[in-house]
Amino acid sequence: MAITALMVKELRERTGAGMMDCKKALSETNGDMELSIDLMRASGAVKAAKKSGRIAAEGLVKVNISADGKTAIILEVNSETDFVTKGDIFIDFVDALGELALKTKPDNVEDFLTQTMENGASLEEAREVVVANTGENITIRRVRTVNAGNGVIGVYKHGERIAVLSVLDGDDKDLAKDIAMHIAASKPECISEYELSADILEREKAIFVEQARESGKPDDIIEKMIGGRMKKFINEVTLSGQAFIKDPDITVGTLVKSKGVNVKSFVRFEVGEGIKKKEENFVDEVIAQVKG
Repeated sequence: MAITALMVKELRERTGAGMMDCKKALSETNGDMELSIDLMRASGAVKAAKKSGRIAAEGLVKVNISADGKTAIILEVNSETDFVTKGDIFIDFVDALGELALKTKPDNVEDFLTQTMENGASLEEAREVVVANTGENITIRRVRTVNAGNGVIGVYKHGERIAVLSVLDGDDKDLAKDIAMHIAASKPECISEYELSADILEREKAIFVEQARESGKPDDIIEKMIGGRMKKFINEVTLSGQAFIKDPDITVGTLVKSKGVNVKSFVRFEVGEGIKKKEENFVDEVIAQVKG
């Protein structure tokens, strides 16, 4: 029996599972909708789909670098609790994903999710196995591939939650690692002020202007105040303007200039950043359990 897009759509709506899972189940049951649902329930696909709506803000970051040091990947995989990240099932999954990413060199997570694991399973199928074995929602959140070109890649990991890749021209590996360490600690938005968007600058300026006007100072004084505050803001959020963590008397920009090199790019991943966690009320949780 031919499996149509409408059949797949109906099964997805009824189970919440992924398109490929639904298509596979329909193919195996010759288009029988009810048998497909039973098959997916047995395989854990439906359970995995139900868990997919739960917030996964814990997890691990992974860095893999090629033997020649010219290519590296950085990857974030999330779970619901920190407890799961310490288990072999989750760790082995992240390790396998890291090896696959280094091999396939994806541009983004959407590209990465189309790849196939070494055992022939899709990434979604592999993820569902981990979901079934851990009982938590697991997400492959993001991945980046970094190429050194004619430069060098600096790698720094702070535990298992923060990882940084920095790319410098030249071949100073120690400096590249120091810059990556600085980025891990200081969280710059970008390399220089020229990369800051006009929207960000205008928003900050508007805030500073409003604050200054509330002080009742004249416009000419306000203008001078704004100039100083904007310069301070730019230095705080740009890598080149930040005080170097190993020597706060110099900026990172001054440091790299003294070495005759430039920072070409950087990537910083921190587990769960930007994910809004659900705030649990302990009393309400206990009451709900009692009533349940």
